[in-house]
Amino acid sequence: MHVISRKALVEFWARHPDVEAPLRVWFKLLEKGRFINFAALKNTFGSVDKVGESYIFDIGGNKYRLVARIVFASQTLFVRELLTHAEYDRRRFE
Repeated sequence: MHVISRKALVEFWARHPDVEAPLRVWFKLLEKGRFINFAALKNTFGSVDKVGESYIFDIGGNKYRLVARIVFASQTLFVRELLTHAEYDRRRFE
């Protein structure tokens, strides 16, 4: 799967260094994987959830959230937002 954009990951872990290693693992699994649907994605990333048209990944032991859009047909994942768990919770209920 093609991840757009790795730059967003690098910028986020520059602000939150403790998430660098988990994001690198997440990126590598996606980059090497082929996911034909949500079930296949969930098989690899057990904590991923689908909320509307977005896919929410728990990163770093549930400390961070990565919000993405995925086009399974083209094997493309678009990183929409990277948030701390607290930021995600605040945005969800605003």
